[in-house]
Order: sequence, then C-alpha cells, then structure tokens
Amino acid sequence: MKIFNILHRNYNNLTSRQTLLSITSKIHKLGVFGNRRFSTMTTEEPELKEFTDYLDNLKNYERSGVPIGAGTDSDDGFDMGRMNRLMERLGNPQSRFKSVHIAGTKGKGSTAMFLSNILRQEGYSVGCYTSPHLWSIRERILLGRNGEPVSGKSLNSLFLRVKDILDLSFQMENGSISHFEVFTAVAFTLFAQENVDIAIVEAGLGGARDATNVFSSSELLASIITTIGEEHLAALGGSLESIAKAKSGIIKQACPVVFGGPFEPHIESILYDKASSMGSPIVSASAPGNRSSIRDIKRNNGKPYQICNILIDIEKDLQLSIELFDVRMPMVGRHQLQNAVTATCAALSLREQGWRISDESIRVGLEHAFLAGRSQFLTPKEAEAVGLAGATILVDGAHTKESARSLTDTIQLTFPDAPLALVVAMANDKDHLAFAKELLSGKTPDAVILTEVNIAGGSSRLTPASLLKESWVQAATELGVTFSDMGIEGVDKCLVEEQGKHKCVVLGTGRSVEESMNIANDLLRARVPDSQSCLIAVTGSLHIVSSLLAPLRR
Repeated sequence: MKIFNILHRNYNNLTSRQTLLSITSKIHKLGVFGNRRFSTMTTEEPELKEFTDYLDNLKNYERSGVPIGAGTDSDDGFDMGRMNRLMERLGNPQSRFKSVHIAGTKGKGSTAMFLSNILRQEGYSVGCYTSPHLWSIRERILLGRNGEPVSGKSLNSLFLRVKDILDLSFQMENGSISHFEVFTAVAFTLFAQENVDIAIVEAGLGGARDATNVFSSSELLASIITTIGEEHLAALGGSLESIAKAKSGIIKQACPVVFGGPFEPHIESILYDKASSMGSPIVSASAPGNRSSIRDIKRNNGKPYQICNILIDIEKDLQLSIELFDVRMPMVGRHQLQNAVTATCAALSLREQGWRISDESIRVGLEHAFLAGRSQFLTPKEAEAVGLAGATILVDGAHTKESARSLTDTIQLTFPDAPLALVVAMANDKDHLAFAKELLSGKTPDAVILTEVNIAGGSSRLTPASLLKESWVQAATELGVTFSDMGIEGVDKCLVEEQGKHKCVVLGTGRSVEESMNIANDLLRARVPDSQSCLIAVTGSLHIVSSLLAPLRR
C-alpha cells in the first residue's frame, strides 16, 4: 500500500504536471506495474468438502479449457451417450419435473434469472441451474419459492446418497466422466428430490452436445436461444453457422422455442429451419410487433435503474401479447431489456400452455431480478467496502466482443459524460484483441489498467497482464487511438491537454485487482475536479468480478 500513501500525500497537487511526473517515478521504483498472480477469493463451505474433493478429481474444462470440436455433433464432440447412461443409472430424475432449456452465446444467465423470478413471483417452486459461479458452487443451484442457493448440507447429503452410482459410472466410463457432467446430474437429481414445479436450465457449452441436453420433448416446456456470437469458436466448429447449429440442438419436437436475437439473417435462417423441421412453434422476442424501449434512466442510492416499456404482440405460431409500462429494472442496458423481453416471451408461452402467470407477476419478477456481476453498479457503501469511497464502480463479467459492445452501450446510457477507467483481466482462450477494439470504439476511456486473476481456481487459463496489454496496444494502434504506455513513457503524455486538445488513453498494468482499482481511481482523480463523477468499470471475466466483490460477502 506504500504507493497509495505517496499518492494520498500529494493528492492536492496532482494537477501539477511536475508533481505527477515525480509520483510516477516513485511508482515505477516500487514496481507497482509489475505482474503478480492474483487468485480469486473463491472458497467452499466445510460441509461441502467431500463433494468438492470428489469433483476436483474429475476433468474440469472450465479450469483447463474446452477441447477443439467438443461442442460439435462429430467424433470430437462430447459423448452424450455417457451422460444419458449416467442419468439412467440415477433413475432419469429429469423426467420427474418440467423444464425450460436455455442456450446462447450471451444472456443465458440473465434470461434464466428473469424467468425464474417471474415464476417464483407467481408462487411456483423453481429450480434454476446456471454456470459458472462467483464464489460457491452452491450458487449454480437455486431452489424453491425464494430462489436461495442450495445449502451445503443438502448438496453433500445428496452426493453421499448417489456416490456409489457415480463411482460405478466413473468406472464403467473408463474414468472419462467430467466435473460438469457429475454436477449437472446431481443438480437434476436434487430438483427431482425437492419436487420443484419447474426447472430453468442453462446450457454450459453449445447445446446439442452439452451435458444439460438430456430432456425429451415431453419433459420440455420451451427452449430458448438468446444470442449467437463467436465465443468458444473452436469448440463449436469454427464459424457462426456451426455455433448456431450446435445451439439449435436444444430444440425438441413440437416444443415451443423462443428466439432472443436479433440475429443476422443467415443465422436466423439456420435456427428457423431447425425449428420448422422439428415442428416447433416459434416465438421471436425480436418480432416487429414487439416495441419495447428504455424510457429513462434514474438513480436510487447512487445506482442507476432503467424505466422500460415492454410491449409484445406476436401472432405467428402462438398468439402472445402483453403491455407493461414503466417497468423499473435494476439490471440496466439495452441487452438486459432484450433479455427481459426474451424471458417475458417464454413466460407468455408457458401461460399459453396452461401455466398460471399473471401480468403483475411478470412485472414484479422483472423488477426484482438481480444477477451479481452483470451490469452491476455498486452502492456508495459497497464502493467504500472495496476501498474506493466516493467512486462509481460498474462490475460486469463481459468477456466477448458482443458483451464488450453491450458494456460500452451501458456505459454510454448511464454515465455518458463521466471520465472512465477500465480494469480488465481475462482468460487466455478469449479474443483479447476483439474485446479491446470494442471497448476502444465506444466512449474512449481515460485509462485502461490490465491485471490478472486465476480462472476457475487455477492458473492454466490465466492471461499475464503484460500479454493482455499487448492486445490493447495493438487495438489502439489499429484504431488510431492515441495512447501512452505507463511502463515506458510515464503519465505526462496521458494528461488532458489544455485548450481542447485531444487526450490519450493511459495503458498500464497492476499486480492485483485491488492495486489496479486504486491506480485507475488515482489517475482519474488526477485529471478531473473533485466534484466531477468518475466511473471505473471492472470487466473481462466473471473471475475478476468475483475477486472484487469478495469483500462484500464478509
């Protein structure tokens, strides 16, 4: 913390060019911009130790990375026969409850949360299965009418009850059964045990070859495909078309399918052709009759929320309609409105099948939905708890080109005029250059501080901050964005020039998320008056989000 004491002592003089250069020299001598691995603060409860120890001995693709072709319908794809045999040994628990299955590149978790909230508001007991988690694996399984994470005691108790079956499966499948397959099977067994009325299930990778894709058409109430983007490109066949085909694998015979979108025309054709071939009624959340919009942005306790109108009028295949005015959504951004519309279309399709779902339950469900680390603004009290009192902090687990575009849009929507710093850490299998280009193509940040965190509890997918910075240098160069590398030139070229001259972007690295946040904050404060609001956006991975938000759990 010595660096921050130096900055604090000189805070009142930070607008002085000479003082700032002197401080920068001291910063480099202290080695603040070196690289040090920073582990996410993820811990499991003691009562889960037997289960987590068991899972740790299985192949974990979240930690090691997904193999090429793993999600495709080919010889390289995940073995669905293995998953089906595991479910059969457990008594096919997925046949004992009705489900909604969600696939898509982005928006799956938010859509699942919106829909689950709507159903809980109506009084249903809902099982919700999502991934990944921020801190505890229990977060992946939400249960009941309150949507609380499964207790460690219940989860471990169930594990011990089915352990012999899991051991047998591991042996009969020659040790190839994976972490995600076992956890998915346990989650579905738990839903059956708890007699949930309905389960909302998020696919892990793709759709056709994903371990969650074990539902028959009679067990499924609806499929949802949110968006199609280039994430996991190699694992899903190498093209947008192959990704669309993989995700369309969750569409079941004669079962309604909700498309989020909007999709590129040739991608839409792939999805529609698959639905038509399966005789599945199509519900499009992007249909011309849907006229949803963000009317205004307001703030409550320093946190933005959006006031939306959700107007849906669908006549093709299923006749669905609703008019909701002045919906107050704490999950902000146009992409979150689209996720809310997609979830509303799914709820209306369930109502068409005889499920009791009122307009008021849809409204309240949307207004009370919250998902940590997705378009999340911290309250002033939370900002103080993470060590940055007075700062406006946005945390978002964006890690693809498409999600970076949504993040840029959210920043422009909520704080269009505020000086901006980005703190970024990413996994090594993401498209760092495309991500950087999107964030540099929107509102130009004043500073970008690159750091690093472990991914899924391990370092094999970690990207060194120095390597990540190279992608941002390349992105800035290709886009013609003026930048200054703190490790080379110092900050004097990074100050806002007088008489309206163009500013440049500060590019630097921090040894930890905490240090990077403080560096970003001090750089912003050096550039603007105390009274002006500044925004720090923490992004690139849900794992950096986890590490930042960890103090708020204590």
